[in-house]
Amino acid sequence: MKKIVIIGAGKTGRGFIGRLMAEAGREILFIEKDAALVDALNREGSFDVAFFGGVRPDFRVSGYRAVTWEDADLADTEVIFVSVGGQNLAEVGAALSAKLADEALPIITCENASHPSRTLGDALGKGNPISEATVFCTTIEGEGLSIHSENYPYLQCNAELLRGYLPTVPAVRAIPNFADFLTRKLYTYNAASCVIAYVGALLGYSDYGEAANDPRILALMDKNYAATNAAMCARFGYDPADQREFAALSKAKFTDRTIVDTIARNAREPHRKLGGAERIIGAAKLLREYGEDATVLELTAAAALLYSDPKDTKWSEIQSRLTPAGILEEISGLPESDPLAAAILRRVDAIQTDLDSAIGNVLR
Repeated sequence: MKKIVIIGAGKTGRGFIGRLMAEAGREILFIEKDAALVDALNREGSFDVAFFGGVRPDFRVSGYRAVTWEDADLADTEVIFVSVGGQNLAEVGAALSAKLADEALPIITCENASHPSRTLGDALGKGNPISEATVFCTTIEGEGLSIHSENYPYLQCNAELLRGYLPTVPAVRAIPNFADFLTRKLYTYNAASCVIAYVGALLGYSDYGEAANDPRILALMDKNYAATNAAMCARFGYDPADQREFAALSKAKFTDRTIVDTIARNAREPHRKLGGAERIIGAAKLLREYGEDATVLELTAAAALLYSDPKDTKWSEIQSRLTPAGILEEISGLPESDPLAAAILRRVDAIQTDLDSAIGNVLR
């Protein structure tokens, strides 16, 4: 069986992608520019991945080799994964071009960056199929080489960009209609995150995990997940059990108190998240289109309109210049006469009158 090459042995490269490959029993070659890290990986011969909350026993990754670019040998390779940070893709493309002889060898970028396959492909200058994967798994570096990680089971990538290559590791899922999958993520994961962030801010939370475990927010999330799951299956034809698992994985991530995060980080730039096709408004439109209950997202949009962050000068300027109705019209593309805008503005009034009642009315 051919080896798997992972370029980048940082927390995602070794702690998530490396773990998935090792769980499948595959031979791994790490290519890493940090010579000290390469020496440590080879000297130790293994490292442990510990899972947040102790949800499963630690997993030991072993049986790999690590090299710098000088010693990289891509012969007998099935696929290359790249996890180096989006800002480093051009540098990796140039280094990889000097080593890569097989233009049919598939490459999968594992970067939460804009158009990483295009950036890498331009620097590589060859005809290799280069796909893009979404990285859902949170990883944190621990003692020595160890990694603390979420127990996320899959790496989803764009099937069309692989040009017929089918990954042989079951955890690597080649997804057709990848643009639809990104919408699925935006309206399932990111919309739920906004419920936590903006309603949590109203309730006075600063810690994201604490907010996510508030019984009121949990109930709001569950109600919205149910509506979102039904709409996703109706719109994109997803299997209901698969969509429920997809949503459940996001809930498990958000409610894990051992993942340190803040309300401020997740609530930043509400003007971006209130865009007409974005995670709150776009998701609410989809729910309404398919006859599902959008009241949780109406409340979330109202909470976002009322969110205050003095450090966000752009948002503060927008709030000083526009009323909530004006923000919905200018940023969300919803005139005040639009039924969704009217519903959101009623939630704004309800929050300002009595927050507990505003939340309670949505949960009835």
